Amino acid sequence: MNSTAKYKRVLIKLSGEALSAGNDGILDYNFMEKTCGVIKRCVDMGVQVSIVVGGGNIWRGRQGVNMDRTRADHMGMLATAINCLALQDMFEKIGVHSRVMTAIEMKQIAEPYIRNKAVTHLEEGKVVIFGCGIGSPFFSTDTAAVLRAAEINADIVLLAKNVDGVYTADPKLDPSAEKISSIEYIEILKKGLKVLDFTATSFSMENHIPILLFGLDDPENIIRAVNGEEIGTIVSEHCGN
Repeated sequence: MNSTAKYKRVLIKLSGEALSAGNDGILDYNFMEKTCGVIKRCVDMGVQVSIVVGGGNIWRGRQGVNMDRTRADHMGMLATAINCLALQDMFEKIGVHSRVMTAIEMKQIAEPYIRNKAVTHLEEGKVVIFGCGIGSPFFSTDTAAVLRAAEINADIVLLAKNVDGVYTADPKLDPSAEKISSIEYIEILKKGLKVLDFTATSFSMENHIPILLFGLDDPENIIRAVNGEEIGTIVSEHCGN
């Protein structure tokens, strides 16, 4: 593996909003191509890459305010599957072998999630794209990301969002807000910070999974994160770790 890569196996969480890049359409294909191209460079370095995809660019469970919550969340899971297939198509176009694995069985279009098979794909140099969250309602794709990271023994979760880190306050509302370079899981829970789902935070704390939260406005941030450069905010057991 290239000596500049700090991590051997990573799980990248891509939000649905990141895939749309803020445009009116569901997907921004130019932005997706740039993002997949950066991930290809990570794979070429010898890094094993898995991805959990959100579905917020298509559907969020809370949109169905008058719907049964379980059914609304199931719709969100299907939205993530659409994004997974779009990513797989883009990876194929740029010459990256990939596999989509879903927590809800849909064998005509994707493989069912099997932990050992996912690890084998990674060891063979394929990008593994996990869809449908954990397959159960009431759990976010952030939670799915840290769960899959624990199952495949990923070194870190790279949480690529539309914010570039954790701030002392909402930077959109408070111009004096300062970005925090590192924070402990327990502080996120105590302060009620919304940058990370509470279930995901507590699970990461219990299973000692570090999370690097950074902005995807520049896809190059992915390779910077893989190389261990100081970007975004690291969430771990002890500040500075």
